[in-house]
Amino acid sequence: MEALDLTYTAPLICEEDGTIRVSGSRVTLDSILHAFQQGATAEQIQDSFPSLTLGDIYGAIAYYLGHRARVDAYLRTQQQAAQEARQRQDERPEVIAFRERIRVRRRGMG
Repeated sequence: MEALDLTYTAPLICEEDGTIRVSGSRVTLDSILHAFQQGATAEQIQDSFPSLTLGDIYGAIAYYLGHRARVDAYLRTQQQAAQEARQRQDERPEVIAFRERIRVRRRGMG
C-alpha cells in the first residue's frame, strides 16, 4: 500500500496589502468565512463563488477552524480597514455633492 501524504497546505495566499485570498482566485477568506458564519454550507458558498472548488472552500474553513483566534483578529483588522475606507470615501467633496443632488431629486419626486 502506498503511504498517504498527511500534510495539507491551506489553499490560501496573503497579498502584499495583507488580504488573504484563495490561491488562484480573487475570492477573499473574509467572503468565505462571512458566508460560513451566516450558516452557509460549502456547497452554498460554491454557488456564490463558482470559480472555487469544494476543496478550496473546505480548506479555507478548516484553516479558520484550526486557527480561529488568529483569523478572527485578521477579520477584525480587515473590517476596521473597510470601515475607515468607507469613511474616507463618504468625506470626499464630490461624494457629498453627489448625495445632496440625489436627495434634492428625491424630494422633487415625492
